[in-house]
Amino acid sequence: MRLTSVTVGTSQPVALASFYARLLGAVVGTAEPDWAQVRVPGGLTVNFELERHFRRPVWPSAEGAQTASQHLDIEVEDLEASVEHAVACGAVLADVQPQADVRVLFDPDGHPFCLFTG
Repeated sequence: MRLTSVTVGTSQPVALASFYARLLGAVVGTAEPDWAQVRVPGGLTVNFELERHFRRPVWPSAEGAQTASQHLDIEVEDLEASVEHAVACGAVLADVQPQADVRVLFDPDGHPFCLFTG
């Protein structure tokens, strides 16, 4: 077995694919109203699938709120510069930062993702 891709549910597949392509220096391979795909350098593919009843996740979790059931971890060389790049692409820095060498951000549809140094 070989893991080739991950699919993220979203209210805006094309916009989110465009965001992650800019963030990761990747290419949007497919962009349809209900599904979009980004081919990430290194071989993993990230798909974005329309969820008609999508609710923005809340992170950190809160009772009664939509939980973020997964997130992407992205290794970077320069944490500060990478956070600046992510914000310039449209991400929002989370208020809660649980570790000194990790930054939690939210993509334009509210999914958390982490930047970390290796």
